[in-house]
Amino acid sequence: MGTAVITGAGSGMGRATAELYLERDWQVIAVDVSDNPGIESANLHWVKADVRNRESLEAALASAVKAAGGNIDAVANVAGVFPPTTLETFTEENFRFIFDVNVLGVLNVTAACVPHMKPGSAVVNFASVDGFTVSRGQLLYGASKSAVIMITKSLALELAPKGIRVNGIAPGWVATPGNAATGRMEEAAKSIPVGRVAQPSEIAEWVWLLSDPTKAGFVDGETIVISGADVMR
Repeated sequence: MGTAVITGAGSGMGRATAELYLERDWQVIAVDVSDNPGIESANLHWVKADVRNRESLEAALASAVKAAGGNIDAVANVAGVFPPTTLETFTEENFRFIFDVNVLGVLNVTAACVPHMKPGSAVVNFASVDGFTVSRGQLLYGASKSAVIMITKSLALELAPKGIRVNGIAPGWVATPGNAATGRMEEAAKSIPVGRVAQPSEIAEWVWLLSDPTKAGFVDGETIVISGADVMR
């Protein structure tokens, strides 16, 4: 058993990941800008915080880590935003919003967690297939996820001497509330070679695998595409 910090735990893949770790009797420090949506467990420590604010995040996490036992064994940087942008529609405001949540948030959370992590622990960052291939209308989102992929590589090198592995996941279409709201998920499923979109629980299993030193102890600095053969690299 261990302790996992999971951001974006309020819905979608973040919630599925938090629930998976709780089912496996881990302590879970769930970070989200919203209130607990109804996840019930004695092992859950809900932290309402904004990943863009490092100072308040560090304080909130320090308190939660102490309550959870003092150490962090796994970090899943799931929190992300994906409003569509183009050259015509982007603004400085949405640039800051997308990059501050998707990129700065990963750095802030990782920096806040590393002092509480020991050798054998792991960080899993959420990128996207859009970090590898162009998606029309996602000018800033794609760029932010490309940045996450490079940050994952850089952090893997930096943290390897501490015995902390850093890997990434790049999902394609997943049945999350955010993707459902686009109205494009059913049509997208038709173009995916395996014939469907992924379920959040499937993605959560990859976080579990990558954070397990007995199964993925020699995997470091990689970002794994999970897209049903829709995007391959």
